[in-house]
Amino acid sequence: MLILDTTAPAEDVLGGVWDDLLADDVPRFEAFLDQALAPQQEYLTDDERALYRHGKRLRPAVLLLAARMVHGSAPPPDKVLQGAVSLEMLHVATLIHDDIVDGAALRRGLPSVNAARGTETAVLVGDLQFVQAIRGFVRTIDRDSDMGLIELVLDTAFQIGCGELDELRTDLSQDPELLARTYWRTADRKTAALFGLAAEAGVTLADGRSGDARRAGFYGRRLGRALQVMDDLFDLAQDEAGSGKPRGMDLLRRRASLPLIYAMQEWGPQHAVSRIMRGEAVGPGALERTLAEVRGGRGFSRAYTDARAQALEAVELLRPFPAGRYRYALEDLALHVVDRGA
Repeated sequence: MLILDTTAPAEDVLGGVWDDLLADDVPRFEAFLDQALAPQQEYLTDDERALYRHGKRLRPAVLLLAARMVHGSAPPPDKVLQGAVSLEMLHVATLIHDDIVDGAALRRGLPSVNAARGTETAVLVGDLQFVQAIRGFVRTIDRDSDMGLIELVLDTAFQIGCGELDELRTDLSQDPELLARTYWRTADRKTAALFGLAAEAGVTLADGRSGDARRAGFYGRRLGRALQVMDDLFDLAQDEAGSGKPRGMDLLRRRASLPLIYAMQEWGPQHAVSRIMRGEAVGPGALERTLAEVRGGRGFSRAYTDARAQALEAVELLRPFPAGRYRYALEDLALHVVDRGA
């Protein structure tokens, strides 16, 4: 049985990255963020502005580390910091829209925009973040080879939307093997694509070679895959005090996460997991018993093995880059995503 350490803080390694390797970039990041938020001043509440202060900023950290991996320790060009801020704005846009779809009441310890101001306002606030993110990426262009980045940004945004729709229309009556294939495609679009953009944009904006940028993008997508599976596992294992949401929401909402798909495959259509996923009502006691069974099943460990394999692939993809503290930090981030759960 795999035991997840749900008390291990995810911020430890990332906090060290921001406090040490990226410390010189923080004031410039904050300045560009203030510039990007200024045109929205009259439309955003204090809580909505605080969304940018309360997050882990994992995606911009990946972008900045990837940029420094090829640029070195000298201060990176302004366009790198502009790109990092724009990436975080794109991420916040997706979070706001996610919360609308999920009916979530909280985000980063604060009331979600839809809970505080209603769906109509939340849609528009999310749209503002998206448009401002694209405007920011456009401002990063200072050479012809940067033009492809805008296409990549728009393609990523399109993939995220497709992933959200794919998740909503997943047919849970499908064979679990087919559900697993659908899961990976959805994870690639909904989660991994943005991490791929982070790493690829970092190398591109640091004027790295196109082949290196693509390789970094592959790293980012593997990191995103690992992170998505670990989020699935923590949904089943972490209590509300640790995650800010009730345990087992994926099962309650009949969301086809990877460990649940593997449990359906392991135990068949008559097991409680499969019945709940098909819409059968479940009481709190039955839910906890079912979650405990899933945590103790082979599918739970199998999903963790998949997450770890993705993280190890991410590390291998970085091997051709010059050895140094920025590459090592990217490797550590990939491994920390899964090691904090072992």
